[in-house]
Amino acid sequence: MSRIRGLVAALALVPALLTACGAKDDAPPHPGAPSPAGSPLVEVPQDAPTIQEAVDRVAPGGMVLVSPGTYHESVVVATEDVTVRGTDRAGVIIDGDGIRPHGVVGIADGVRIQNLTVQRTTFYGVLVTGLHDGDGPRANTDGSGYENFDPEKFPPLQRFQVDHVTAANNGLYGIYAFNAQHGVIRDNYASGSADSGFYVGQCHACDILVTGNVAERNAVGFENANASTPLMVVGNRFSSNRVGMTFLSDYQEAFIPQTGDVIAGNLVVDNNEATSPAQADGGFGIGIGISGGTDNRFVRNRVEGHRRAGISIASSSDLPALRNTLTGNAYAGNAIDFADISSARVLGTGNCPEPGTSTLPAGLPIAGAGCTAQTAGRAVAPEQVARLAAAPPGMSFLEVPLPTALPGLTDVTTAPQPLPEGPTMPDLASVKVPGRSLLSAWVMVR
Repeated sequence: MSRIRGLVAALALVPALLTACGAKDDAPPHPGAPSPAGSPLVEVPQDAPTIQEAVDRVAPGGMVLVSPGTYHESVVVATEDVTVRGTDRAGVIIDGDGIRPHGVVGIADGVRIQNLTVQRTTFYGVLVTGLHDGDGPRANTDGSGYENFDPEKFPPLQRFQVDHVTAANNGLYGIYAFNAQHGVIRDNYASGSADSGFYVGQCHACDILVTGNVAERNAVGFENANASTPLMVVGNRFSSNRVGMTFLSDYQEAFIPQTGDVIAGNLVVDNNEATSPAQADGGFGIGIGISGGTDNRFVRNRVEGHRRAGISIASSSDLPALRNTLTGNAYAGNAIDFADISSARVLGTGNCPEPGTSTLPAGLPIAGAGCTAQTAGRAVAPEQVARLAAAPPGMSFLEVPLPTALPGLTDVTTAPQPLPEGPTMPDLASVKVPGRSLLSAWVMVR
């Protein structure tokens, strides 16, 4: 539900200017892709004083191994099959100091980012993307958004993995995959993001797995805009955000509509957190928001404790939410389990509440008892849902409390193998409704 493209366009040049005038310990400007004759292992600071210098020296398929310390730099990985790995997840900190736009950006196929912390960037902590100009991510600063995006000019990045990363207090996104395919985002933690802790956007035939992650104290825990099948979001904890998850069809990105994802076995609870940045559209107290999303399957998730709605269905501009199915999910403690706030002019069809759930408007037909893939929704005014709970004031992303140390990789020295062609997706039949203790050892908000 949140789109801050205007902010990105307006501020795109500011962080670069600030970085040029930054502290003397900032990394030097990115000098371009490294020579193929580099080393298979480059250690920081033993072999190179900065992570960027190490990335520029490492050979394709090699690893940059980073020792504990705070690194005041932005890093761009432009060599294929490179791993950037910290030796200590909590001790290796890439700090944007509230002025640099990003922490680590992967723009080469096969990138892997592991076992470190990225914090206090103005845009995103970790980004993997095929939308770049060769030296870093490409910003659309002419105000045209993504209307002129050419997939042939900017093919999606292939094969990536982000795991055991802590992304905290970043100005837009914590961990962000955009125009990328065949990847895994797993065992990460994100908090304090002013847009979303985790974001997957603008990919068709994404082939991405998001699993084992925790998001809290973000405006939105997980966001998907125009990222479509096959994409699985399984076994994550999205709790104590303003909004747990959103699935959007958005004209500001390519490949509309968003369609065909599987969202299963996630814990989506208590997303009413005041100690967080404000959500751009005023969202608060919502578990899962579907805005123009189509043909998604929500299976055996636990959606509980939301002051406005467990599930919120909405249109996006002239795009209706269509045929999103809900099966075997557990609901408790929501003000309303299922609310349809679509525009009366753009009603969705086939979005059927489950048996035993409360609905707004009241008396909506239920799946298996009058609601089918052809049944049109009956909208209520968004204000009716908003009145169920007022959104508290937001706070700066830089002021959200930082997380404590989280468990990292146990083996940091073994050289990684190249990533496979795509992730192994879980067997949906084996996914169960999670208990409220799912990944609770990682939770900071009690």
